[in-house]
Amino acid sequence: MTKDAALKEEKKKKRKSEAAGLDAAPVEPEAVRPPAGSASAEAVVSEVDGDKAAKKAKKEKRKSLGVEEVKDEKAEFHVPPEAIAAIAVPLAPKKLSKKVLKTVKRASKARQLKRGVKEVVKALRKGEKGLLVLASNITPIDVVSHLPLLAEETQGVEYVWVLAKEELGLASGTKRATSCVLICSAPARKTKEGKAPTAEEIAEWKEGLDECLDEVKKLDSGVVAY
Repeated sequence: MTKDAALKEEKKKKRKSEAAGLDAAPVEPEAVRPPAGSASAEAVVSEVDGDKAAKKAKKEKRKSLGVEEVKDEKAEFHVPPEAIAAIAVPLAPKKLSKKVLKTVKRASKARQLKRGVKEVVKALRKGEKGLLVLASNITPIDVVSHLPLLAEETQGVEYVWVLAKEELGLASGTKRATSCVLICSAPARKTKEGKAPTAEEIAEWKEGLDECLDEVKKLDSGVVAY
C-alpha cells in the first residue's frame, strides 16, 4: 500500500469514529448524596423540615379559621327594630331569651321538641302542653300569627317570642331558620327511632322548662328594649 493510500484509509477511520461518537447519547452523571453529617446533608434536612413546617402552619391557619367561623355562628343575631313583628308580645328580654334558647337546645337533645308550624299545630290540637317559642322576625308574619291564639285556647300552654329565627333554628338543632318550636312538658316514651330520653336529659330539660314557664308567666305585654 502506498503512502497516500494509507493516509486516506486513516482519515476514513477517523471520520467513522467521530460520527459514532456524535450518535451516542450523552450519559448524565448520577446524583451523589452528600455524606451524613456534612454541611450539604444538613442543608437538605433543614429544607425538608422547612417545607413540613410551612404545610403545618397552613393547616393550623385553616383550622383556626374554621374555629372562628363556628364562633361566629354562635354569636348573637342582630335584628333591627323594624324587623320585629308588631304582634311579637310578650317578647323575652335578653336574659330570659338566652335561658329559653338553652332550654330549647336541651329539649331537642331529650327529643321533647316539636319544630315548625305543621308539627306545632298538630301537637297543640292533640292537647300537648308546654312552652311555645316563636321568632319575631318571620316574614310574612301570617305564617305564625294564628299560633298565639291557638296556644291561649290550649290548656297548660304558655308562649313567648324571641328575636331571631336563625338563633331559634340553631338552638333546635338545625342550621335552617325556624319560625316556632314547642317545648313539650310531658316526657315522650319513645321516639320514631325507638329511643327514649335518659333520666339526665329529662332532668335538665324539665328544670329549664319549669324556670322558663315561671318567668314567662310574669312577663307583661309591654315592649322590651334590647
